[in-house]
Amino acid sequence: MIEQYFQSLTNLVGRLPFVADPRITFEERGEMVGFIRGDIEFKDGTLLHFRELVDLRLPLSKVMYAYHYQSADGSIIFRYDNTAHHMNVPTFPDHKHTSNDTLLPASPPELESVMREIEDLMKTK
Repeated sequence: MIEQYFQSLTNLVGRLPFVADPRITFEERGEMVGFIRGDIEFKDGTLLHFRELVDLRLPLSKVMYAYHYQSADGSIIFRYDNTAHHMNVPTFPDHKHTSNDTLLPASPPELESVMREIEDLMKTK
């Protein structure tokens, strides 16, 4: 089961033309549990650092996640995560940080939606 999830992420990243250098590691922690860590460099020099702890036995399968997208100089563009440190956000613990230090409520995103958001931002440059 978890291998199928790993393969779906590999397939997603492999078919995106704006990806320059994907480095993703997968760690199986059981038939239904896995840890994914990745650094994806894009053709414009921006970078996505991400990690997911996924348990497919749970209704909300992402136990832990962070998707940190940054410019080539290291400045944050956005970050989604579920670190439990912003209790005032209506979607606690899930939230999004933006480049202007704004904190927004957010649902746990899928890597595919994060990649679409990155692609949309690239188109506006």
